[in-house]
Amino acid sequence: MHANRNKTVMNCLGLALLPFALALPTSVLAADTAANGEVEVLNWWTSGSEAKALGALKDGLSDQGIGWKNMTVAGGAGTNAMAVLRSRITSGNPPTAAQVLGYDAQDWAERDALSSLDEVAEAGKWDEVFPQPLQEFAKYDGHWIGAPFEIHSTNWVWANKSLMDELDIEQPRTWEDFIASLKKAKDAGYTGLAYGGQPWQDTTVFENVVLATGGADFYRKAMIDLDPEALNSTTMAQAFDHLRELLKYKDDNSPGRDWNLATAMVINGKALYQIMGDWAKGEFLNANLEPGKDFMCFRTPGTQDAVTFNSDLMIMFDTDDAQQQQMQQAMATIIGSPEFQIAFSQIKGSVPARMDLSADKLDACAQRGYEQVKAAAENHTLMGSMAHGYAAPASVKNAVFDIISSFVNSDMPSDVAAEQLAMAVQGATS
Repeated sequence: MHANRNKTVMNCLGLALLPFALALPTSVLAADTAANGEVEVLNWWTSGSEAKALGALKDGLSDQGIGWKNMTVAGGAGTNAMAVLRSRITSGNPPTAAQVLGYDAQDWAERDALSSLDEVAEAGKWDEVFPQPLQEFAKYDGHWIGAPFEIHSTNWVWANKSLMDELDIEQPRTWEDFIASLKKAKDAGYTGLAYGGQPWQDTTVFENVVLATGGADFYRKAMIDLDPEALNSTTMAQAFDHLRELLKYKDDNSPGRDWNLATAMVINGKALYQIMGDWAKGEFLNANLEPGKDFMCFRTPGTQDAVTFNSDLMIMFDTDDAQQQQMQQAMATIIGSPEFQIAFSQIKGSVPARMDLSADKLDACAQRGYEQVKAAAENHTLMGSMAHGYAAPASVKNAVFDIISSFVNSDMPSDVAAEQLAMAVQGATS
């Protein structure tokens, strides 16, 4: 990584981020130095709430005279976007910046492809405010290489409050109660579980089940440490049993469904629950629904003492163009600022990646989630999501995707699935 580049002296900028009226810190480049330039940003934020949240960054750059060229690649978890990014890099035509997840940031840093964000990080005291599990991915070889937008957690259930009231369902606290409530919905003619049958969504649900079945220590051993005995264990087979039980309550039209369309099923009262990261909440908020009144949010039963997370990082690609360097630094400064972190999460459904902020301006779900993230960070139970690139490298993640989706779309026995999972991970790491 080129840590000595981008050492441009930063001057005071008084930036207002409309429509959020955000006053940013003074460690941003003067607007006139980067004015009339344009950044090209690769991302996969295509749903209504995602695009709206991204608008906060576009507006902040616009106020500095920096234009925006949006390069969106549809597809949850960024799988398609990363393929496009690899093609761009290989052809020698990288974008200015790209939205990536943890191990992908590390991969590009290893290839010496990224600009250093150390100067911005030092000015913003990033070492002090971002939690250590996130710093392990946003830094490489001691240098900051990614600006964290937020922290998303993946062990959430989103519920239609009207259906819960109609069916006289209380918030389930145990796995058994969770399954009983799904059965109640199905018996009443509703879809119990809104489900998107795509590999990353299959694995998002599966990692919830693994955590609920085996607890935090087992999840860490199997999903992060990739311990062969844990992967091919009776506990893992039991997790597959629980996943099979859960799948009884999805509808037949789930294969290939995008995550936000599954969220819409809950919003529209066609399904009781969705297991999904808290970006799903952005869709509820975008529909002008209120947490606690119109929809419910709670940790997947059995996972209440831990948080599985991912965080969108903005990485900046190394360039000799001084204007591009300045615009990259300006973008990173906006993303890391306290004001942007709050405003972005208000729209996106996430919680701030910074751990030093007041949650008063966040909704009820986010306030609870923010406290849970901070507690998990302190208790060493803030753990990376396998489905979203924070538990294992892409080669392992993709191997896990293959096994989980094969299980979901077949009659594979649970003990065979556990054995296949262990073999696939071993093959991906050898």
